[in-house]
Amino acid sequence: MEVLHPRCAGLDVHKDVVVAAVRCVSEPVHQEVRSFGTTTGELLSLSEWLKSQGCTHVVMEATGVYWKPVWHLLEESFELVLVNAQHVKNVPGRKTDVADAMWLAELLAHGLVRSSFVPPARIQELRDLTRTRKQLVREISQHTLRIQKVLEDANLKLGSVLSSVVGKSGRAMLTAIVEGEENPQRLADLAQGHARKKRKELIEALRGRITPHHRNLLKLHLGLIDSLQVALKEVDDVVGKTLAPIQARAQLLTTMPGVSDIAASVIVAEIGVEMSRFPSPGHLISWAGLCPRSDESAGKRRSTRLRKGGTWLKTTLVTCAWTAVRTKDSYLRAQFLRLKARRGAKKAIMAIAASMLTACYFMLRDEVQYKDLGPQHFDRHDKGKTIGRLVRRLQDLGCEVDIKRAA
Repeated sequence: MEVLHPRCAGLDVHKDVVVAAVRCVSEPVHQEVRSFGTTTGELLSLSEWLKSQGCTHVVMEATGVYWKPVWHLLEESFELVLVNAQHVKNVPGRKTDVADAMWLAELLAHGLVRSSFVPPARIQELRDLTRTRKQLVREISQHTLRIQKVLEDANLKLGSVLSSVVGKSGRAMLTAIVEGEENPQRLADLAQGHARKKRKELIEALRGRITPHHRNLLKLHLGLIDSLQVALKEVDDVVGKTLAPIQARAQLLTTMPGVSDIAASVIVAEIGVEMSRFPSPGHLISWAGLCPRSDESAGKRRSTRLRKGGTWLKTTLVTCAWTAVRTKDSYLRAQFLRLKARRGAKKAIMAIAASMLTACYFMLRDEVQYKDLGPQHFDRHDKGKTIGRLVRRLQDLGCEVDIKRAA
């Protein structure tokens, strides 16, 4: 095979060690392997050694978060390639760190590796912030569930009456319970807004057996929720500042049904704003894990399930898709109902998520707002198929159909 990169290197990156294999087929021809630590000083030594060997390209696997410091220190001096470990598996047997590094260098030299998407530094920072935000929201939800568990143990059915036990009304009642209040009437008087209309149900729900143990647990979880909400507000402020240079691009995405400001920031953080990295919308959908896999053998198609991965972007798009299909008189709802009848709701909603990501691709690439095709798009797109399908359905029901074109 043709050698594309005569002087290159492969790195097998671990938590505490990096094994580097240099492959040079130009004069002087040689291969050499060395090990380096992962401290900053050791990584700088690795960079100097690669320069002394005349390396132009360096390849490494995406191993957890350990590849990131190596990438940041080498990206200014070399053409770096980050690869998916599943794409560069070697023949099983005799697997060592040295063999892995030499195998990566061999694949890179012949151009047999496919580079993974590594966004610019500012998008990476935004991605870290949006992912941290999601973790904080998840932790708040977990502590809310634990509060619900404590209330059930005390036989307080507050969650059966209020939509949220940590809302304004629920929080006021929980604070009073922690402070020692046990009277159901006085606790029910703390209700606010629409919850005041449920006073009778609240009084009955607040009759329970509250112990000092329950109060201590409630105080602990409420304090943790307060701390997490403060941290969440700080993250939101930093996200706003980081998003400011590309705020206009993110706002374009909010013109699509189902996409909120937070969802738009997550989408931009995951895929960036420069779509030149993806040759087509299909490449982006495949990268996000939203297209069926291709698995065929002996002329038979086997599993077409979506691959695992891309959870941060995929879950956000699916959440947006469920919101979008509730928008009446829209293209996305029409597409969902059309696919749901044939393929089921789960597959239909994944198709909607893929359609929304396709729209995001063109909106970010061309800097245009979302334009809905309308609920009648599929009828207009192929009127003949629609007529034929409806005629067959009527015939299945025992009707004779005589079609006449309207004047």
